[in-house]
Amino acid sequence: MPYDAATASDARTVLITGTSSGIGLAAAVAAARAGWRTVATLRDTGRAGALRKAAAEAGVEIDIRQLDVVDEQSVAAAVAGVVADYGRLDAVVNNAGAGHVGTLEMETVADVREVMEVNFFGVLNVSKAALPHLRATGGRLITVTSVGGVVGQPFNEAYCAAKFAVEGYMESLAPVAAAVGVHVSVVEPGAVATEFVNNIGLDLEAEIAAAGPYADALRNYIARTVGQFASDAAQTPAEAAGAVLTALTADRPAFRLQTSAWATAFTATKLADGDGSAVLGMTGSWVG
Repeated sequence: MPYDAATASDARTVLITGTSSGIGLAAAVAAARAGWRTVATLRDTGRAGALRKAAAEAGVEIDIRQLDVVDEQSVAAAVAGVVADYGRLDAVVNNAGAGHVGTLEMETVADVREVMEVNFFGVLNVSKAALPHLRATGGRLITVTSVGGVVGQPFNEAYCAAKFAVEGYMESLAPVAAAVGVHVSVVEPGAVATEFVNNIGLDLEAEIAAAGPYADALRNYIARTVGQFASDAAQTPAEAAGAVLTALTADRPAFRLQTSAWATAFTATKLADGDGSAVLGMTGSWVG
């Protein structure tokens, strides 16, 4: 059920992308329950049934709108519509993205570009459109990345490259945005129950059959990963969305937030600066 703009107060407004399922859906419900005026966007609003049901069960109102992150006109229209209707934009959660499994020799560079378009340039499209409004409110720019944005993983070259790019871009942007009053965070989920098989959208056996000299390695990777997503280490979307809510509501949220102890331990194999404070303390001094 959409909000009635005529009765809207000056409540904080958040726009969340990619809310048809998973972390995006859970984050939209959690934000609404926390008192945020929540605009949940989807590329195809015909897929909003699960979100509407979850909102009804939680007893919250969510404004559901269309937004395609790779279409700059769609992004501009959605952001402008939110500001026109509610007079402000206090936070954006970049959650929309797409999984991908493949390896360079067995796919085209065009396949890689498509992954980058959704997972990297889509984030930039939304963030660029939102930043002037976030400056006006001293708002927050939050991007859901992945532990795959820290640790490269087999058969995820393109996906991890996109998530690495997002993390590097946001880490670089953070001190610049802070100079004009906008706080930037990234949220790094690990395995979220059911997402791997359901959201990649692949016939895994067919992929193995087509993997040529990489077939055995791919079979081993899939067995390990499906097991990880079905294990006790996997979180529910609602559990993972807790880190998004922290980024929205904490007085001074870290730049980098993992969604679980497992995700923190996994990324710690690469990150000594686990929450990003040392890097941002250094680069922030360069512009402060």
